Amino acid sequence: MFERSEGGGVELRLSSDERSLLAGLVDELRALLDDAPGDPSLRRLFPPAYEEEDEERAYRDLMGGELLDGRRSALDVVAQTLDRERLSPDEADAWLRALNDLRLALGTRLDVKEDTFGEELRRDDPRAPALAVYGYLSWMQEQLIEAVSS
Repeated sequence: MFERSEGGGVELRLSSDERSLLAGLVDELRALLDDAPGDPSLRRLFPPAYEEEDEERAYRDLMGGELLDGRRSALDVVAQTLDRERLSPDEADAWLRALNDLRLALGTRLDVKEDTFGEELRRDDPRAPALAVYGYLSWMQEQLIEAVSS
């Protein structure tokens, strides 16, 4: 899937189905960030920085746009490079950030906890397909970290 290449970049080996899945997930998260920034599934993307309400509001006023722009930028890089066979070091870093954001949003929506995967998932669990995608994103992120770190 990912393999470190000369110059610090990463070779990207994804099937067309994997690329299509990622494109759809990126589009979905981008739409949430743009159209529904208060959606509960985004709460782990923007955890509170301060306990005091006034301090938190001031922080959001000051940094909220920058935080949102950083997340959008990482998603844009993934969307723009999905058809490539090689990622630069900066693109690979953006992929890591975007994969993390996708996992956090999906995990929050699914109420994933440490023990969620502790027992075998039932086929009749309505969350099974989405949990499989969550697991795939987790594995993909791990593979990319390994490639970047080697």
